[in-house]
Amino acid sequence: MAILPEVKKHYGKLKILVNGQWRESNSDTVLEDRNPATDEVIAQFPIVTRKEAVEAVEAASKAFETWKEVPLRERARLIFDMRGRFEEHFDRLTRILTQDHGRTIGESVGSVRRVIENIESACSAIYGLAKRNEHIDQLANGIDEYLVWEPLGAFLIITPGNIPMHAWSSFVPYALAAGCTVVVSPSPQNPVAAQAICEVAQEAGLPPGVINLVYGDASINQAILASPDIQGVGFIGSSRVGKELFELCGRLGKTSSINGNGKNHLVVMPDADLDNCITWLLRACFGMTGQRCLGVDNVVLIGETYDAIKEKFKQAAAAMKLGYGLDESVELGPLTTKQGRDRVVNWIERALSEGAKMVLDGRNPNVPDYPHGYFLGPTILEDCHVDMATSKEESFGPVAALIRADNLEQVIEWINTKTNYGHSACILTSSGKQARKFIREVNVGNVGINVGIPQPYAFFPLGSKRESFMGSAKSRMASMRLFMDEKTVTARWV
Repeated sequence: MAILPEVKKHYGKLKILVNGQWRESNSDTVLEDRNPATDEVIAQFPIVTRKEAVEAVEAASKAFETWKEVPLRERARLIFDMRGRFEEHFDRLTRILTQDHGRTIGESVGSVRRVIENIESACSAIYGLAKRNEHIDQLANGIDEYLVWEPLGAFLIITPGNIPMHAWSSFVPYALAAGCTVVVSPSPQNPVAAQAICEVAQEAGLPPGVINLVYGDASINQAILASPDIQGVGFIGSSRVGKELFELCGRLGKTSSINGNGKNHLVVMPDADLDNCITWLLRACFGMTGQRCLGVDNVVLIGETYDAIKEKFKQAAAAMKLGYGLDESVELGPLTTKQGRDRVVNWIERALSEGAKMVLDGRNPNVPDYPHGYFLGPTILEDCHVDMATSKEESFGPVAALIRADNLEQVIEWINTKTNYGHSACILTSSGKQARKFIREVNVGNVGINVGIPQPYAFFPLGSKRESFMGSAKSRMASMRLFMDEKTVTARWV
């Protein structure tokens, strides 16, 4: 298989986007962006000044006054043209995402495809607005009443380091479809990907100020959200930061969609298809190096197939090829940051101190071509139990913790009571009865049946629950409720 070329070796000092203009920041705080496979610097980027953040908010607020008046058909045309631009730049975006994030090229292809699907979904949402409006003639004598949906204004969108492009598309196209404008503040982990996606979106011919891009830290993001010109926030990231933003929105009376951490389970029933089971386990536990909201690190095995599954899983995981994701034969890339890798290693060592036993140790992988990368091989632990601290905390790395269970009822109770999170849970089974019970009783927002990752399609929301979600609307198609509000009109003309 081919080793794909990098789009650029170095992207220089990144610019900010304010009111339709790419420009240099005046900030004295300039950080480095590194390729996680090589530890080489690939860009510098600024943490913007308060003045620049204010200018971005003012640009978004001003642009909203004209953008909301753009006819629906014209708005749909611009967003659909944006879809075409992403198709044109598809290959370039996938290689940038791999270089900046660390995932494999195949995973980047899937992520950019999700971006395009969200843009398509946003287009359909525009025409769906007509169905949202309800009109009743002669509700009372001479009185008609109807409901309309109106865009709220400018929004702050904060994207995470693990899904920088996918998270952008979970909010931005829908905001534009609703008639809102945005200030995007991406994670400092992959600013090159953030700039690339905004550059492509701008090619669609959006009016100045509809999309603005600044590189903010926690204080800058809070200052933007506190601005009276910002109506709310769309956020994907840690629950800790999410709670801070949610509390700020509560004090300020602003709307929000806050997506946080998870602690997801995959349950293997005795009647599961064992051959497909290993494929699903590899994807669930090690896909995107475990850095995904719906990824799994608690693998619960019921019945006497434990030893057979453990051995097959270990062999398949040990055979995974590590390396730079632009090598099409690579199956597992690096963690996105060195700090992230160190956190996962600490998580593994805490699990061992709690009594877990090592089945496959990925802490010191041999990746000779990339000795400075942030690599961590597939790691499998056993003798884990649900009362361990690490069984309740997300590893966010390529880790699988094997847990024995007696029956499905016991596992459902664990999922519902042993963790406060509610992103996802999956079950592998050939029994429709058991699957139905699982669907109805697990208190999570995304359920998978015979899949490793229950990834909703763009026109379904990411239905997370409990401490995995806070706010007034879920992301993706459901975010139209984040960006719009209802108005009822009661009219008498006779």
